[in-house]
Amino acid sequence: MVDFKAVPVIIPSLEPDERLPLLLGQMKEAGIENIVLVDDGSGPEYAPVFRRAEQEWGCVVLRHAVNLGKGRALKTAFNFCLNTWPDAPGAITADSDGQHSPADILRFMQAMAEHPDGLLLGCRDFDDAGVPFKSRWGNKITCFMFRALCGVSVSDTQTGLRGVPTSFMKRLMNVPGERFEFESNMLIETRDRLPILELPIQTIYDSKENHTSHFHPLRDSARIYAIFGKFLFSSLSSSVLDLALFSLFLLLSGLFVADPSGTGRILLVFVCTALARLFSASYNYYMNHRVVFHSQADHKRAAVRYVVLAAAQMLASAGLVSLITS
Repeated sequence: MVDFKAVPVIIPSLEPDERLPLLLGQMKEAGIENIVLVDDGSGPEYAPVFRRAEQEWGCVVLRHAVNLGKGRALKTAFNFCLNTWPDAPGAITADSDGQHSPADILRFMQAMAEHPDGLLLGCRDFDDAGVPFKSRWGNKITCFMFRALCGVSVSDTQTGLRGVPTSFMKRLMNVPGERFEFESNMLIETRDRLPILELPIQTIYDSKENHTSHFHPLRDSARIYAIFGKFLFSSLSSSVLDLALFSLFLLLSGLFVADPSGTGRILLVFVCTALARLFSASYNYYMNHRVVFHSQADHKRAAVRYVVLAAAQMLASAGLVSLITS
């Protein structure tokens, strides 16, 4: 059985404050062996902090010459872990700002060894009195959007404490997103691929968080919510195309069929609906598969399931339209 204390822990860091050395010291005291620290372009001013991490706590430090974002830092660390510990069940990701306790990190390492086929998420209690108002409601809104639009139901979408299986790390290397939006894309990528296991963790916020956080409220929120905007555009534009084509086919049919009635009119409506849905569904499939989710999945499985869904919707739509027409 895998020694869970050997499971690597990844910590991306940009311009760390005193909380990073405190966390690293506590992790070493807890017996955590493999700590991969990513210096995401912090600059020469912070070099002593990372040098101390190497010398005093034995961390592996991976360096970006410039700030490339949290998503790129995680991918850099994933690549290192896959090459260095190919037989590990996965890796744990944690933040450098003290929001994750060593006890919770250790618990995740053990859970990763026990559940190597699922994505582990550390879920905070957003109803806790110490959680800032904007964090509480921002998480509730984002969770609703994930559930309604992407079919992913979790209670903490932006948690940095995660357990990522080795096989999933390989897939995530090609998933779009270089900054905070990468963590959202990671959740979407789990759909129909692997289960999500949520574990409660300590809810830690302090007065310094807003001063040291590198999360840009407008810019990074726009990146995170862009996926929902693209999904809504795909859905709405597909609906408009469907209705426009249906009207066009119905109009054109009038040039060739003189005032159909009874069964003939019902059949004509059905054919126009089917043709419009064929084109709009093909457009919707392409938009979702390539533009919205940037899926690398094999077309065979995805297309067959989509055709079944589109056919069921088309029959229901055509049947209702024909019924109303009659």
